[in-house]
Amino acid sequence: MPELAVITPTYRDDADVFRELHRSVLEFTPEDTVHHVFVDRRDRHLFRGYEGPRCRVWDRAELLPPTYLHLRGSRYHVDLRRPWPPVRGWIIQQAVKLAASAQSEADAVLLADSDVVLVRPVTADRFRAGGRLVLYRDEKAVTAGMQRHVIWHRVARELLGLPAAPPPPLTDYVSALNVWDPAVVRAVQERIRATTGRDWQDAFNSQLHASEFILYGVFVDEVLSPPQRPPTDISFCHNHWDATPLDRGAALAFADALPAEAVAIMISAKSRTSEDVRQAAIQRCADIVRAG
Repeated sequence: MPELAVITPTYRDDADVFRELHRSVLEFTPEDTVHHVFVDRRDRHLFRGYEGPRCRVWDRAELLPPTYLHLRGSRYHVDLRRPWPPVRGWIIQQAVKLAASAQSEADAVLLADSDVVLVRPVTADRFRAGGRLVLYRDEKAVTAGMQRHVIWHRVARELLGLPAAPPPPLTDYVSALNVWDPAVVRAVQERIRATTGRDWQDAFNSQLHASEFILYGVFVDEVLSPPQRPPTDISFCHNHWDATPLDRGAALAFADALPAEAVAIMISAKSRTSEDVRQAAIQRCADIVRAG
């Protein structure tokens, strides 16, 4: 049984940045680590070239209920049993992460967005403390002004059958790079079934707003018993979330700030940072790591 698997739902618009992520997975993860990539059927040809012993490219429909119909030319699906409202692509992407993680035979799954690049060696032990997997948990980071995060907390608690959340600040569990325990994901799914009386996907996918990471984090912190709760670690990934493109100087300054404990960087694809600038940041990080 492998210790680590990498899971990335992606789509055609991120095909270019995905190339660097996959290269880094091959370079920095153990030889038995497989990168599982989930794409729409129409996009498979863009990713088929990565397939091999360490990469599986999946049609994401394989993880969805058979009654789901993809609306051609859009990122929406329709559940033929409940056609309205359609299921948003953002929700489908999250459901795929939950379904794929639950099915994984690895001890830990690393959930990596397409715009992440690993810059240091990664093993499952990197994500353990005291023998337990850690959790990205940024306490009191969700303020009242972060309305989407507040909604995500409310939806998570409803799906898990928990009392309403206290007023903000609340804990943020959202990260471009995260690690999950497949056994805990299966417990999350079972909890949703028990709470809603529905298949977990039907209940989750019917939401207009949801966050898989907040769902998992709230379950860990408020459903699991204290001895089972993983330690905190917010140091996995060095992030540039801003939607503003980086120029070369800003990208190199970002790279120069790489923390010693970070194993990856993320320059948001939404920033539309040019490929040559992105490559400059990746190369600077490689130089920093080599220099020790």
